[in-house]
Order: sequence, then C-alpha cells, then structure tokens
Amino acid sequence: MKLHLMDGTYELFRSHFGAPPRTSPSGQEVGATYGIVSSTLSLLAEPGVTHLAAAFDTVIESFRNEVYPAYKSGEGIDEVLLAQFPLAERALAAIGVTVWSMVEFEADDALATAAGRWAADVDQVVVLTPDKDLAQCYGDPRIVGYDRRRRTFMDAPGVMEKFGVRPESIPDYLALVGDAADGLPGLAGWGAKSSSVLLERYRHLEEIPLDAARWDVKVRSADKLATTLRTHMGEALLFRFLAQLRFDVPLEERLADLEWKGVPRQPFLEFCEEFGFDRLRDRPQKWNG
Repeated sequence: MKLHLMDGTYELFRSHFGAPPRTSPSGQEVGATYGIVSSTLSLLAEPGVTHLAAAFDTVIESFRNEVYPAYKSGEGIDEVLLAQFPLAERALAAIGVTVWSMVEFEADDALATAAGRWAADVDQVVVLTPDKDLAQCYGDPRIVGYDRRRRTFMDAPGVMEKFGVRPESIPDYLALVGDAADGLPGLAGWGAKSSSVLLERYRHLEEIPLDAARWDVKVRSADKLATTLRTHMGEALLFRFLAQLRFDVPLEERLADLEWKGVPRQPFLEFCEEFGFDRLRDRPQKWNG
C-alpha cells in the first residue's frame, strides 16, 4: 500500500498558471480550482492511489514570519489565486480527499509530518511535489518525491545527483545558497558548488571548520568563504532553522482516515452546480453514496 501526500499549494499554483480562466455562475474566477479538481480526479483514477491527503497554505504566512519577517508572504501573489485557496480546499473535500489547512505551520510541514509518521506503516510514501524543501525527507528510503508535471521521482540518490548533498544536509544547503521562493538570501559568495562540496564533506554548518586552512576539500575563494561564514554564522543558523521542516504538526487523522472511499455523490454534485463545473459531474470513477 502506498500513501500519497499532495502539496495542494503547488498544485493550485500549477492549475492557476496552466489552466484557462473560468468563472462561476456568480462571476467568481474559479479556473485554478477547476484545474486542481480535474487533476486530482485523474490522480485518483490511477492504480495504487488508495490513501491520499492534501495540504494547503491556507494563510501564506506562518510561524516563520514571526522569527524572520522577510520570510515569504502573500505579497505579490495574484489576488485571484489567493481567493481560491479556501475554495480549492472545499473542492478537494467535496471529492472525498482529506485536506489539511495550514495556518500556523506551512503545507510542507504537514507533508513532512505525515510522511515521517506513517512511513513505517506503508510500502511507500509518495510526496506529490517538486519542492526542494521536501528533499530533506528523502533520506528515508520509504519516502520519495514525485513531480507530476515532469513525471519524475526523487529519492536520496536523486537528491545527491541534483544538489550534491545528502537529504539531511538540504536545510544547511539552502541556508548557504539561499532560497528565493522562501525569501532566504543565503550567504554572499556561497554558491551551489562550494556549498555542496563542503556540506558533502562536513554535513552541517557547525561542522565546517571556520578556518579555511583546516578544510580538506578544495573550493575556490576558500579564505573569503570562511570569513563570510565566520562573520555570518548566526544568520546561517537562522536560515537553516527556517528551512528545516517541522515533523510535529498536530494532524488528527489516523492512517485509515486517509483512505479514499470515493466521491461523496451529493456534496460533489452540489459543488459542481454551484460553481458551474458541469464537465466534471461525470468524471468520478468511484462514488461514495
């Protein structure tokens, strides 16, 4: 048995930019919501997709913004897209999918928590996202990532191939090189190559000698990089804290609760009627009720 965990935020963004605009009978833009419902129904029709949950950033800001105000926020995101977050959550619930609406935590934290909690109880956990933050979970061979758009899997060897570090070093890597999507600037001069070489040797920030003369691997501008790390270690540790996913999100469900039992007929048909999703009415291949 496999457990599939969907990054609902990513999927909604993907639908927003990939699906044509669509308005409901009331005039509300619902194109992204239509897209994610259609895509999820296709996913549920695939063999082996029996247990599924989706996590959303219901509020883009999280506890990380309290620690570091420059962390990512909803600023600059299309208001048409932001308005569809609660609608998309309601839509997935209407097709019988367990939905985790994140306010204090981020969607990625919920996915990491669920993957860690149930990896021992299933044959494989498949995290449906290309997000590099989740790569830190793939050190467990029972947990893999899957990019639905590119149709590619990511596991521990794949993390090593792509980033040059092991999954457990991903937060340290992001602290050094930065992550524009999350508002992490990284440290000046620390690029992907130097960061991966040093972290593959020393694993974590605090294990990197602060004197370049003690490094037993070669990188360009070693003295300059060491000086930057020495001077800004506090910031680097903060960035790593922000990049580390939480595994203690209070999810109330049991694994059995994530089993998809089919689309609840009446709620789904009422949803389609309300938002003009007529073409989706006959899409479900399994009904619950």
